[in-house]
Amino acid sequence: MSNDIRRIVATDCGSTTTKAILIEQNDKGEYRLVARGEAPTTVERPFEDVTLGVMNSITELEEITEQTVPDGFDKGRRKLLKDGVVYRHRKQGTQETTAADGLDGADLYVSTSSAGGGLQMMVAGVVKTMSAESAERAALGAGAILMDTLAVDDGRKDYQKVERLRQLRPDIILMSGGTDGGTKNHLIEMAEVVRRADPKPRFGDMKLPIIYAGNKEARTEVGKVLGETIELQIVDNLRPTLDKENLGPARDEIHEMFLQHVMQQAPGYSKLLQWTSEEVMATPNAVGKLLKEYAENEGINLLGVDIGGATTDVFSVFKAGSGERIYNRTVSANLGMSYSICNVLKETGVENIARWLPFEIDPAEVRNRLRNKMIRPTTIPQTYEDLLIEHAVSREALRLAFLHHKSLARDLVGNQQQRDIGQIFNQGGGGDTLVNMMALDMVIGSGGVLSHAPKRAQSALMMMDAYLPEGITMLTVDSIFMMPHLGVLSEHLYEAAKEVFERDCIVKIGTCIAPVGIAKDGEACVTVRGNGINESVPFGQIRVVPFSAASTPEVTVEPAKNFDVGAGKGKSVTAKLFDRSKGRRDHTTNLTDGLVGLIIDTRGRPFTLDLNTPNRIQKLRSYLEAFGLPLPK
Repeated sequence: MSNDIRRIVATDCGSTTTKAILIEQNDKGEYRLVARGEAPTTVERPFEDVTLGVMNSITELEEITEQTVPDGFDKGRRKLLKDGVVYRHRKQGTQETTAADGLDGADLYVSTSSAGGGLQMMVAGVVKTMSAESAERAALGAGAILMDTLAVDDGRKDYQKVERLRQLRPDIILMSGGTDGGTKNHLIEMAEVVRRADPKPRFGDMKLPIIYAGNKEARTEVGKVLGETIELQIVDNLRPTLDKENLGPARDEIHEMFLQHVMQQAPGYSKLLQWTSEEVMATPNAVGKLLKEYAENEGINLLGVDIGGATTDVFSVFKAGSGERIYNRTVSANLGMSYSICNVLKETGVENIARWLPFEIDPAEVRNRLRNKMIRPTTIPQTYEDLLIEHAVSREALRLAFLHHKSLARDLVGNQQQRDIGQIFNQGGGGDTLVNMMALDMVIGSGGVLSHAPKRAQSALMMMDAYLPEGITMLTVDSIFMMPHLGVLSEHLYEAAKEVFERDCIVKIGTCIAPVGIAKDGEACVTVRGNGINESVPFGQIRVVPFSAASTPEVTVEPAKNFDVGAGKGKSVTAKLFDRSKGRRDHTTNLTDGLVGLIIDTRGRPFTLDLNTPNRIQKLRSYLEAFGLPLPK
């Protein structure tokens, strides 16, 4: 890490809002957030220049620092713009620096963008559950919105695939299929379908880019079939063998194509590229980059979610059987809290939403209120009852998006595995999911309904109900959604991104202790002991215990004989605070002293709740009371 970089400006040019943050080294040598500003994105008429929104958001940073600067930093207004551009001391591509004029200028300027409307892709493969699924993981991991997946065995006729290609007009198509030296005919047939469709890209009159990541033996034939009207880029095979998946080259090429074919179409983007110290990165790709880097460097398994008005993104990094940490991202394009709220209603049904409400209400009333929200997507809840309905919807949106994510974050289909006799009779259509909730160390919630909940305990309860964490898990939320900024920064200055991420970005809510097992309400379940803590919690409750790291650096969790908290049924586990001097975590060091404390959840795993559950409303009200949350009238 260069000691010359003391002041960093980062922006995220979203589809509606451009957000800027200012990071500086304080008098202790730590990188911390100094200010945050935002302004409307100016990619559309009448401005049609994305850099105007960037300048407006950075101007807000200047004005904020003139009025208030945290202790430990030099006081005074920062002059971050000069002659209509972001003023940098460090010249791009060199080690040469200009003289720092006190508080003026920045040493590094990085940016992310989704102002071009996001990357929209289609993928095509041979076998839907093998090569096509690998292509889906590659596209989603690169930050794309997946429009459709074509496969030889997807049940559609060729003319239907041609119609679909013409209708959707993707930005990029990713083709995969066949192990190296394997099938060629099916790949050539898929290339003929694409050629007959002659799809046009969403922007401009340029050639449609197609990334070929299939059997290397078929590259020449596929290129001849696609012809001159297609811009073909060839990368290494996604599935060179049945038991190996190689997503990196395809993801890198998708990123390059996105820069050229989508971001370049955003008015003013070329000017922004000249301002930045490093390459601009797609917003979802930057979030994934941060979470992947953090999980690998800290040695943890984590799950992140960004729930928005129209879509819900889920990110995960889990350790696979090979010992490698595997990153996956999925986007549920029809699950959101405003524009897509009625899609959530359609997908899950009004009964599944109403089951989370701690008061009696006609399901038809719930349906009507959600329709009003869809008609007026920018409105916020006006009453506590409205807020609880919105939180009930969020549980279902998060749950459905998580199920979708688990279905894609899987071991490779086609990989030979050792199975016991029980698994032989329980084999699904695909590999086992990589998402192991007992091994999960950390959950990060982001998006308006989680980040801006009136009380952090509400965010914790929503994530617990949606994800049903097992064992011992840290619960956190992104305070002001600066993960994209830190993601692009992590690629160039990881330590700075990590310090700001841990100290200013995520808010630690607490540690959830959730034994796996089922019993009758009131029966013995778990005991948690530590310095000053001795709590025995029977089955069927949530209990919140105040917790201070200063007085209790570790706790011992003792489950009843039929319950498991990570070491096996009836076996105790010691959870410790993370010792930063060791540099890495093991599975017993995922304890945090958050705003809420220790959350002991003995509702059982699996946990089920429906409208007909006995004493449902009383149970829901007791969960609110456990967190100290107000009860509806």
